[in-house]
Amino acid sequence: MTDSPADTAAPPIGIKICGLTEPEGLDAAIAHGADWVGFVFFARSPRAVTPAQAAPLAARVPPGGPQRIGLFVAPDDDAIAETLDAVALDGLQIYAPEARALEIRERFRLPVWHARGVTTTADLPATSRLDGLVIESRPPAGADLPGGNAQPIDWTLPIGWQAPVPWMLAGGLTPETVALAIALSGAPAVDVSSGVESAPGRKDARLIARFIQAARQGAYQRP
Repeated sequence: MTDSPADTAAPPIGIKICGLTEPEGLDAAIAHGADWVGFVFFARSPRAVTPAQAAPLAARVPPGGPQRIGLFVAPDDDAIAETLDAVALDGLQIYAPEARALEIRERFRLPVWHARGVTTTADLPATSRLDGLVIESRPPAGADLPGGNAQPIDWTLPIGWQAPVPWMLAGGLTPETVALAIALSGAPAVDVSSGVESAPGRKDARLIARFIQAARQGAYQRP
């Protein structure tokens, strides 16, 4: 008899819920077993939080709970230092050239995940000296925001890619699409923000629960 998800433990799949701004979404991510929770320190984002707003949210994460990740876009050292003085973070997600991301890791001694926009297989990095990669689509021309802008990449691009460090798939994922995205890409981890919102910047606890469940189901179909 073939094992089903009910018969076997789920294969590991890392899940990050990003762009959290309020306790309800954070508590749902914790309750349903997210591996990372993300706070966006970029003023132009509809999901932006200040260090003062993020500090009590980060403090809600219990010992042994998800890792707390701060997302920064082309930050200077002072902005990161000010945030870390107020907010307990376990790692950083950086939108900047790799050399700058390496400087940040060296200065602040925290794991750094480097966001990489891709369009073709040639864009997938063969090397990296950072702790992880966030693979997503390139921002469209004229976009005010970095990252995938809720647009998915071709999920078949990573097939056969020998990733140099751990990586996660981001951009345009939803509870309806994440299982297929994992099955086609082989992603070991996924990152969602707008796909689990009822309005920009407002997470929906029911969508978070559905997303995490669907991601775990998708792990069974990974190549």
